[in-house]
Amino acid sequence: MAETFSPFIVRETSSGFIRSSICDDMLDFREIELAGEIDDPLANEVIRQMRYLERVDSSAPITVFINSIGGVISSGLAIYDTMRALRCPVHTVCQGLAASMAAVLLAAGDHRLMLAHANVMIHDPLVASPGISGSARHLESKVRNIMETRELMASILAKHTGRTLREVYEKTANDTYFDAREAIAFGLADGILERF
Repeated sequence: MAETFSPFIVRETSSGFIRSSICDDMLDFREIELAGEIDDPLANEVIRQMRYLERVDSSAPITVFINSIGGVISSGLAIYDTMRALRCPVHTVCQGLAASMAAVLLAAGDHRLMLAHANVMIHDPLVASPGISGSARHLESKVRNIMETRELMASILAKHTGRTLREVYEKTANDTYFDAREAIAFGLADGILERF
């Protein structure tokens, strides 16, 4: 994960000036950014922030702002499982794009919003194999694993959208893009966020 620049905020207090990062300031408001490609370092950071906020207050909601092309399924599922295991509600907001695994995380929120011009994209899990080789038994095992992952991801989307598995499979057979209103109609989000 590429390191990003985080500007600092300077505040004057009774004991002098305090400097903190915008990320720290967002945590004070129980807000987390899930931005960029989902991989292990990003997942670990998001999970760490969610667990910290639950320890601070196990009943107040956490808001996760999502702008991501998706990424590694196992990393995304680690975030998903943590979201579902927390005692406090997790609200999700799509700003920009929630694609692939990020769309699943958006749909899994307890309250799901989108900015007016945000988009969601869902599809079957992608397999990146420059050259498929190996014994027939080895290839059969890989295909079985891919199909099990496909079933798992479709069942999670069906659970959170209220759609049937058949409907989810129809939409995920190809890259399917939804604007905010279409995402709400399909059950991927609950509403459009007009004001922060």
